[in-house]
Amino acid sequence: MAKYLIMASYTAEGAKGLMKDGGTKRRQAADQAIKSAGGKLEAFYFAFGETDAIVILDAPDHATVASASMTINASGAVRTKTVVLLTPEEIDQATKKGTTYSPPGR
Repeated sequence: MAKYLIMASYTAEGAKGLMKDGGTKRRQAADQAIKSAGGKLEAFYFAFGETDAIVILDAPDHATVASASMTINASGAVRTKTVVLLTPEEIDQATKKGTTYSPPGR
């Protein structure tokens, strides 16, 4: 399974729901949404600043995470940004691929 980092920001409506329901219920809702899409919640934290919540999850493929992300964003209560996480071993594999590249202007 691949790992993903989701950074979530609540809209005003979403923040009102968080204040009403509390953090534990939001973690449970995220866990259920991820499970229903075929993934597994690894970690859920609230944060200060631009990002209100940080979620790390395992999923079998990008389509699984895209499905969950679209459903969550469509609620209008949360906006998410998703980052694919790579292991050091995956980076080792990538460095051996031998990709060629010509920068602009060269």
